[in-house]
Amino acid sequence: MSLAGASLAAGLAAVAAGGIAYVLLMPLLSNERRAEQRRKSLGTAKVSVDRATALSRRDQVAKSLKEIDAKKNTTKASLEVRIARAGLDWSREKFFVVGAVMAVVFALLVFFVTGEPFAGLGALFAGGLGLPIWMLSFLQARRTKKFVAELPNAIDVVVRGIRSGIPVGDCLRIISREAEEPLRSEFRIVVEAQTVGIPMSDAILRMYDRVPVTDVNFFAVVIGIQAKSGGNLSEALGNLSRVLRERKKMVGKVQAMSMEAKASGVIIAALPFIVAILTYLSSPDYVSLLWTTTVGKFALLVSAFWMSLGIFSMKKMITFDI
Repeated sequence: MSLAGASLAAGLAAVAAGGIAYVLLMPLLSNERRAEQRRKSLGTAKVSVDRATALSRRDQVAKSLKEIDAKKNTTKASLEVRIARAGLDWSREKFFVVGAVMAVVFALLVFFVTGEPFAGLGALFAGGLGLPIWMLSFLQARRTKKFVAELPNAIDVVVRGIRSGIPVGDCLRIISREAEEPLRSEFRIVVEAQTVGIPMSDAILRMYDRVPVTDVNFFAVVIGIQAKSGGNLSEALGNLSRVLRERKKMVGKVQAMSMEAKASGVIIAALPFIVAILTYLSSPDYVSLLWTTTVGKFALLVSAFWMSLGIFSMKKMITFDI
């Protein structure tokens, strides 16, 4: 065979080998390309689903917060609700009777001290209208403080129970039996509401009506979002517990930093009374003109008004809401 014929045969053999390789390898390459495209599309779809889920949860949180804020702004607390917030089981009639007794006692006390019937009559109205409301506000503030202090511990109980496989309802029953008051009674009301068919999210949302603080608002929102869109409830409640504890630490730091201003306010507010007592002990006839003469009584009334205004102003300046 000549050299040209050998070269032609080698070229034809190479072309044939390339064709065979193309036929055998092309399906594999195309399948791999399609698989790569499929993986990319699945990754993009997963990212889109995660993004859509995050946006959905964010929308659920925003919607729940708007609903609670709208309810808080439009709903005015009735007398029964205020009595419940104070932790009392009184009826309206019992509250009015207690208020009347407090007003009469306060009026008699003022009358015996001043000897003026008009002062006793004014004290009767002031005691009947002011003392019962002040009592409810004081009891509500004390009860709310105890509730907020114990709520992170209750949330930790729920978190540990969920991670151990215990249902949320059973965790709430544990809190309703073993927690401190007023947490125990509030969660008992939630458990009793669930037994009559009320959803857990709605039952906890009603807790916010009885204990209107931001911490209960957060707890109700987390439970409501988990009930509507799902998610890792133990992780969400664990983060909430950590946030509440950090918030409590911040409140303690602010109180410690403002303690100097509070002490100064107390000293300034107490100075007039201290001076009046010391002056009475040294010169009783001189100071007694304030409550034995008409001009002195008028001066005491005006001084009490301006003193009260100054005390409330200082209290407003040294009180911080977090």
